[in-house]
Amino acid sequence: MRIKLENLTLSAVFLCLGFVLPMLTMQIKEIGDTLLPMHIPVMLCGLLCGWQYGAVVGFILPFLRSFAFSMPPIYPNAVWMAFELLTYGLVIGLIYRLLNKKGIGAVYFSLIVAMLSGRVVWGIAKSLLLGVGTNGFTFKAFLIGGFVDSFLGIVLQLIIIPLILAVVIKIKQEK
Repeated sequence: MRIKLENLTLSAVFLCLGFVLPMLTMQIKEIGDTLLPMHIPVMLCGLLCGWQYGAVVGFILPFLRSFAFSMPPIYPNAVWMAFELLTYGLVIGLIYRLLNKKGIGAVYFSLIVAMLSGRVVWGIAKSLLLGVGTNGFTFKAFLIGGFVDSFLGIVLQLIIIPLILAVVIKIKQEK
C-alpha cells in the first residue's frame, strides 16, 4: 500500500512538472519543440514509478495542458503527443524493469529504446492524423521533426534523466 501511494504521489509530481516545464519555453514555440520539456517528467515517471504510471502520465499530460492552456492544440497535436508520451513512459519503465534496474547501462539502454520507440509512435500517429505523402506527413518531415529539430532535447534528456535518477536513487539509499 505504501509503495502504491508513493508512486501515485510521485506521478502527480511528474504530472505537475510536465504541466509547468513547458511554461519556461512557451514564449518561443521553437524552443519548446527543440527542448521537449514534457518528455523529461514522463520518462522519469516511467523509471521511478513503473511503466503503468509513466504510460498514464504520458497519455493524459498533453490533454490536460490542452484543456488548461490550449497548448498544445487538442487536435491534432495533443492527440499525437499523447501516444508519443505514453510510449516514452511505458517503454522506459518496462525496459528498465526487465533489465532489473542494473546500473547506468540499464538507464541509458532504457532511455534510448524509449526515445526511438516514442519517435516511431509519434511518426505513425502524426501520419495517421495528417495523412501520408507530399501533402501530408512525409518521411523527410519525420526525420527532421523527430531527430534534427529535437536534437538539443535529445541531448538534454541523455544528460539530465540519468543524472536525476542517480540523485534520487542515492537519496533513497541514504534513508
